[in-house]
Amino acid sequence: MKIHNHKIPLAVYREIAAHLRQVEGIAVAYLTPIDREFSYTESQIGGLEITGANLLTDSAKIRIDSLLKYYADRYHPWQIESQPEIVNG
Repeated sequence: MKIHNHKIPLAVYREIAAHLRQVEGIAVAYLTPIDREFSYTESQIGGLEITGANLLTDSAKIRIDSLLKYYADRYHPWQIESQPEIVNG
């Protein structure tokens, strides 16, 4: 699944990725920014690609969902390129 939120700064994306990588079976990669002009008020990253979600336990899916919802509530709802069952954001 690919997700992005243009209101989240790079440092917060790194924090999110670190939390997601603590879930066994999850891999996270950073996406290249969309071709836009530089802006301090918008994200400097294109988003995250989260893989490995198909083989997770229910508790791991709930943990990921809760984490992504936490950040969506504080910044802005996630834009989801491919909708998995783990994100309600």
